[in-house]
Amino acid sequence: MASVPVQPLIPPPHLDRRWLRRPSLGKSALARNEARWGLIFLSPWLFGVLAFTLFPMIASLVFSVTNISLAQDEPLRFVGLENFQRMLADPQTWESLGVTFRFAAFNLPIAIVVPFVVALVLNNRYLRGVGMFRTLFFLPYVIPFVSGLLAWQGMLNLETGWVNEFLRIIGIQNPPNWLQDTTLIYPSLAFIGLWGIGAGVIINLAGLKGIPSELYDAARIDGAGSWATLRNVTLPMMSPVIFYSLILGIVDVLQYFLVPLVLYNGTGEPGGSTLFFNLVIYKQAFNFQNFSYGATLAWMLFGITLAITLVVFRTSRRWVYYAGER
Repeated sequence: MASVPVQPLIPPPHLDRRWLRRPSLGKSALARNEARWGLIFLSPWLFGVLAFTLFPMIASLVFSVTNISLAQDEPLRFVGLENFQRMLADPQTWESLGVTFRFAAFNLPIAIVVPFVVALVLNNRYLRGVGMFRTLFFLPYVIPFVSGLLAWQGMLNLETGWVNEFLRIIGIQNPPNWLQDTTLIYPSLAFIGLWGIGAGVIINLAGLKGIPSELYDAARIDGAGSWATLRNVTLPMMSPVIFYSLILGIVDVLQYFLVPLVLYNGTGEPGGSTLFFNLVIYKQAFNFQNFSYGATLAWMLFGITLAITLVVFRTSRRWVYYAGER
C-alpha cells in the first residue's frame, strides 16, 4: 500500500505567521502578579543598595574631582586629578599602605588557618560535648565588638591586666607591654581578632560536614594516613570554603579600622604602627573635614581591593576544586 506524503502545515495567506509561535506565559496574569510581588519584596533591598551604596559611591566619585572641604572657605570648583596627585605625593599615603599590607600579611593567614583548624577539631565525631564547644566559640561573635575590645584592652594592660598578672604568678617579673610595644602590636591585634572567629568556625564546620564520607572511606581503604587524607581529600573539598574565607579576609583586613580607632583613638600609636589606611581616610574626611581628599583616598582603597580580589579570582581556577564541575 503506497504511503501518502505528508504536506507541511502552511498557514493561510491572510493570517500572520506569528500564530505558529508558542504563547508567552510571561504575559499571563499570574506571571504579572508574581513579578509585582517580587518587586515589592525586593524593594527594601533595592532602596538600600541605591541609597546607601550606589548613591554614596557616585557622590564620592564627584567629591574626588572637586574641592569640597568644610575646613577651607572656597567656592566649589572642578579640580580634575589634583586630589589624586596630592594623594600620590603624600608620604602618609604610602606609610599607611605599608602598615596595612604588613598587618595583612601577618594576620590574614591566622584568620584563615585558625578557624579551619578549630573546625577540624570540632568535626571529630569522637569528641564529647561538641555542641557546647560550638556555642562557646560562636558566643563572642554576638557580643558587641567595641565592648569586647574594651575588655581586651583591660586584660592586656601592663599594670592591671590579668594576662600580665598570670605571667607574674608563673615567674615572669617583667611581662611585656602588649599594646605599646611595636614588636608585639601585630601579634596582639591578631590575638584580639581571634575573639570573633565564631562565624568562620561555623562556615568551615558546615563545609566539613558537606564532604562525602565515601571519600574518607576510600582513602582509608587505600591506606592513607591522617595527613594524606587531609591533603588529598579534606583540603581539595574545602577549597571553595577557603577561597570564600580568603576573599572576605582580604576585604576585611584592607578595611581594618575599628580596633586601632578604639584602642588608640586613631592616633597611630605606638610609633605609627597602627596608622592603617582606612584610619587615614576617616581622619581626612571627618576629623579634618576634607571630604574631597578623603573620597580620593577611599577610591584608591577600592581600586587596590578590587585589583587584589580579581587576581585571587583569576588564580582560583588553579587551586579551587568544585565537586560539581566536570
